[in-house]
Amino acid sequence: MKRWFSILMAAVVTVALFVVAPAYAATSYTVQPGDTLSGLARQFGTTVNEIVAANNITNPNFIVVGQVLTIPDGATNPPSGGGGGTTSGGGGGGTTSGGGGTYTVVPGDTLGSIAARHGTTVAAIAQLNGIANVNLIYVGQVLQLPSGSTGGSSGGTSGGGGGTVPPPGGLGGGFEIGGQIAGYGHEDQMNYAGFTWVKVQHKWTAGQSADVVAGAIQEAHNKGFKVLISIPGNPYPSSIDFGAYVEFLRGVAGYGPDAIEVWNEMNIDFEWPAGQISPSSYVNNMLAPAYNAIKSVNANILVVSGAPAPTGFDNDHNAWADNRYLAGMAAAGAANYADCIGVHHNAGATSPYQATGHPGGSHYSWYYQPTVDLYYNSFGGARKLCITELGYLSGDGYPGLPANFGWAAGTSVAEHAQWLGEAATLANASGRVRLLIVFNFNFTFYDAGHDPQAGFAMIRPDGSCPACETIRAVTGGR
Repeated sequence: MKRWFSILMAAVVTVALFVVAPAYAATSYTVQPGDTLSGLARQFGTTVNEIVAANNITNPNFIVVGQVLTIPDGATNPPSGGGGGTTSGGGGGGTTSGGGGTYTVVPGDTLGSIAARHGTTVAAIAQLNGIANVNLIYVGQVLQLPSGSTGGSSGGTSGGGGGTVPPPGGLGGGFEIGGQIAGYGHEDQMNYAGFTWVKVQHKWTAGQSADVVAGAIQEAHNKGFKVLISIPGNPYPSSIDFGAYVEFLRGVAGYGPDAIEVWNEMNIDFEWPAGQISPSSYVNNMLAPAYNAIKSVNANILVVSGAPAPTGFDNDHNAWADNRYLAGMAAAGAANYADCIGVHHNAGATSPYQATGHPGGSHYSWYYQPTVDLYYNSFGGARKLCITELGYLSGDGYPGLPANFGWAAGTSVAEHAQWLGEAATLANASGRVRLLIVFNFNFTFYDAGHDPQAGFAMIRPDGSCPACETIRAVTGGR
């Protein structure tokens, strides 16, 4: 975890992912970026099971670009004009009755995405509909659209070439929760909280054997937990050997982790070479080949795209603001090579239900819900989120906070526990979050001058775990 504190105000960019409309054949089809079997089945008037049977596909969640598929006899040709489908979050899209008319909310919608599609603002829609909480709308709700707003799309985001943004896919599953750990010894409290996952981070160095993480994977499984292995490199790298990294991940996959996060915070020079920060380089040179390598070994491993550092600082050399970086990831096709999108939110100092009042300012990255909305909408709802670091800092019980963590000076242990529970409640209810990892569960390192890791921990200095209670209220324990 590393937080950039020089915040520059930046507009939240909601990005639709566009892919080129594929060329179709009567009996065969070459897989294009963004394709899924369910999307192809719809386009050709057949079923996923029929395509799977015709092509001897063992994992219907895994097809690769360039793969030639046989389309079963009797399937229809796709619509002319490249008429690819549209997506809005996880569904087909709401209905719109013209500019200045009404709009029916569908799964995955937010006021921000609706406003963007219809050429208006969140404030205007909220005022017209008497909405007090702009983060709360529900499926089926009929919204009045301000006069002068455009018709937009039929509740979805269509690609420029008519191609289809991949629907929510990859490895399915409901909401799950766990914590980043610094070792074991508190399993009873983890189980009491309802944790089913642990996160272990390994700093990769070129030349390492994947054997170095085998023990961590086996120990987690022996303790009864699923394990996410997050694998970034060493701080302030001058270069990255992409081929060696991908082969390392291929080897890690052989030891059967339940999820792998491919690098992290690659939008800042602490984690990526200065002057070389590039979302397209990350997707093309690292994420895509890593995804293919991991899936070739074990298709059941959840592949998580690296979570950018949450920041508004952007000088195009040492850092990119995460909203701009996300836009670049989406444009480069990251959703085609990830089962879920990695997110970090580790600098909150207000309830996750709030979007104002943080001592650090009004930038979205200080607040839970605006951050979640940004990350989900940047990919048009095509993938769920894996929040691989969710943290609140309380210095209670420790000898002061570092100056650059002063925004947390007013956070009590009780608030720390309350906000973790509230964030888990929101994540569970949203339908957008596949996995939430608390940063952290039991770290003990605390440097009052620079790095207060233990202040984020659920296990407090006296051994108590107030947040175990608030999270148990969501999970029911185990």
